[in-house]
Amino acid sequence: MERIPISKEGFDKISQELADLKAQRPAIIKAIAEAREEGDLSENAGYDAARERQGMLEARINYINSRMPLFDVLDLNTLNGERAIFGSTVEIEDIETEEVRKFTLLGPDDADHKRGSISVLSPMGQALLGKEEGDEIVVDAPRGKIEYEILSVNFLGSEGLKIK
Repeated sequence: MERIPISKEGFDKISQELADLKAQRPAIIKAIAEAREEGDLSENAGYDAARERQGMLEARINYINSRMPLFDVLDLNTLNGERAIFGSTVEIEDIETEEVRKFTLLGPDDADHKRGSISVLSPMGQALLGKEEGDEIVVDAPRGKIEYEILSVNFLGSEGLKIK
């Protein structure tokens, strides 16, 4: 099986989510038991809702458990170089519009575009990998091919996760 890169911070967050989900199990089991005591299960909305919550909870727990052994946990504070790789923060400029954007390249399980990070497996992430300052890339986007110039490649460590 292929390893999945993840930052130490991302791994800690997913580990905490798993612990929180497991902690919710007793409350859901109790809700199912209470709903079952109400009688006829065929028209018991409380029972159906509790069972649905349990199914979603168990599905997420199973998903996380299946990925945990595949994670390759990387400390962002130890990475450096001149090329765009996992953990690097890359500033790019759209050649046509001159719009400047900045991304930190992370794994699929801890990338969050709202926090300024993208997955190394995304089309943009794939186009950036291995490139350095001054290189140009072309990304296939819904609006067509977009050309970018790489303005800088930096390694900000875990501080790079705070980009807005």
